[in-house]
Amino acid sequence: MSLFWRIFGLNTVVLGLATALLLWAPVTVSVPILLTEAVVLVVGMGVMLVTNGALLRWGMAPLARLTTLMTTVDLLRPGQRLPVSGGVEVSELIRAFNAMLDRLEHERATSSARALLAQEAERRRIAQELHDEVGQSMTAVLLVLGRAAGDADGVLREELHQAQEITRGSLDEVRRLVRRLRPGVLDDLGLVSALSSLTNDFATHTGLRVVRRFDAGLPALDREMELVLYRVAQESLTNAARHADAERLEVALEGAGGVVTLSITDDGRGIDAVCEGAGMRGMRERALLIGAALDITSTSGGGTRVRLTAPLSRKQL
Repeated sequence: MSLFWRIFGLNTVVLGLATALLLWAPVTVSVPILLTEAVVLVVGMGVMLVTNGALLRWGMAPLARLTTLMTTVDLLRPGQRLPVSGGVEVSELIRAFNAMLDRLEHERATSSARALLAQEAERRRIAQELHDEVGQSMTAVLLVLGRAAGDADGVLREELHQAQEITRGSLDEVRRLVRRLRPGVLDDLGLVSALSSLTNDFATHTGLRVVRRFDAGLPALDREMELVLYRVAQESLTNAARHADAERLEVALEGAGGVVTLSITDDGRGIDAVCEGAGMRGMRERALLIGAALDITSTSGGGTRVRLTAPLSRKQL
C-alpha cells in the first residue's frame, strides 16, 4: 500500500469511528449547548486528534529514521545502513538511499586510494631530493668547514667549529625528515623494525617513555598494509606528542584470529570524539584502503587509545 493510501486509510478509520459514535451514541447537542455536552465533544475531539497523530507518527517513523541517518552519516565510517521497512514509497526510498551510500563509499575509497598513493609518491620524491641534493650539499659544507677549521687559529677556529656543529645538527634534522617522508627501513627490514625505529626516534626527540609490545608470530603482510599501519602509528605518535600531554605511551602490534591489530595508548588527557582533526580523518581514509576498522577512544584512566584492526587476506593467513 502506498504512503498516500495508508495515511488516507488511517484518517478514514478515525473519522469513521467518530461518525459512528455520533450516530449511535445516546448523546445529543442542545441549543444552547450544555456544559456536559461540550465536555463530551471536546474530549472526543482530543481523543480523535491524539489517535490520528499516533497513527501518523507510526506511519512516518521510517522517514524520521532516514532523515536522522542523512544528517549523521559519515563516509569515513562505512556500513551505516537502514533496514528496509514501511510502505512502497518509503521502502523504495530507503533502498535507493542505501544504494547511494554504497556508491559513495566505493567512490570515496577509490578516490582516497588514488590521492594517498599520489601523496606517497610525492613524499618519496621529496625525500629523494632532500637526501641527494640537500644532504650531499650539507655534507660538502661540513668537509669544507673542517678543512678551514684545521687551517685557522684562535677565535676563527672556534667560530668554524660552531658552524660545523650547526651544520651537523641541520644535517641530522634533514635525515630525520627523510626518514619520516620515506621510511626506507620499512621497505628493507619490514614493519616491526620500522615501528621500532619510529618509536626510538620519537622517544629520543620527545623524552616520553615508549613501551613496545610486538607479536613475534606476525604473518607476512603486503606492502600496502604495512604502509597503512606505519602511517597510522606515525600520526598517532605525533598527535600524542602535540596534544595529549602524556608521559607514557604503549605501542602494540598483534596478529590473531585472521586480523592484525595495531594499538597506540597514552596516559594523557583523553580526546573529545566530536573534535576530530585532519590528521585523524586522514587515518580513517588510510584505514579504508585496506578495509580496516579504526577506533579512537578515551581510556578509563583518562588517556587515548587508537586501535586499527585490519583483516588478513587468504594469502596472508
